Amino acid sequence: MASRAPVLTATDLAKSFGPVRIVEGFSLEVRPGEAVALTGRNGAGKSTILRMLIGAVRPDEGTVMFEGQRMSETAVDVRRGMASVIDDLDFFPDLSVVEHLDLLARAHGVPDPEPLVDEVLAEVQLVPQSGQLPGTLSSGQRRRLALATAFVRPRRLLVLDEPEQRLDVEGVAWLAARLRAERARGLAVVFASHEPYLVTQVATRVVRVGDLAPDPAEAGGDA
Repeated sequence: MASRAPVLTATDLAKSFGPVRIVEGFSLEVRPGEAVALTGRNGAGKSTILRMLIGAVRPDEGTVMFEGQRMSETAVDVRRGMASVIDDLDFFPDLSVVEHLDLLARAHGVPDPEPLVDEVLAEVQLVPQSGQLPGTLSSGQRRRLALATAFVRPRRLLVLDEPEQRLDVEGVAWLAARLRAERARGLAVVFASHEPYLVTQVATRVVRVGDLAPDPAEAGGDA
């Protein structure tokens, strides 16, 4: 594994919001088949780090590279290779659960999306709700749908912010098994979590994020 080129490389990332320094000198290298868990107290900077890793937030200092290319959320090669679930997703109000997943799969070039969508719907236990609008789902079901949006598209890197949120014990166990399977298939995984079971079951490496100042991206939440 060590001889394989990194999928993701972050070097000396720093980020401030106004006068408040949230992240300082953060570096990370993730290779295929590795799963890195970011842990740390609420407000330590985990969410900001993940947003910088996927290109949603520009670092004040440092660089992020995806497969040797400068990270950009809008770059075609990046969008083809990276899937993320960072925030609660805004779903189209007039598309059903299955229509959302089918649209995403087709948009990302999946050649035969129907079997994949059916498989993922069954795995996230949303087959009975497949014809419903996302707004009618429970919070736990919406979380499963958000995770499903990552699993119906091609990916070589998976980035997740507290993916266990609003999942029950059975759901966390399913998620751990699914992320282990992603890792076994050679994907690189980076996730932030407060769930010890998920971290111990999935992570090949744990990075504790240092405490600088409260992260506004995590304020008031469970991050």
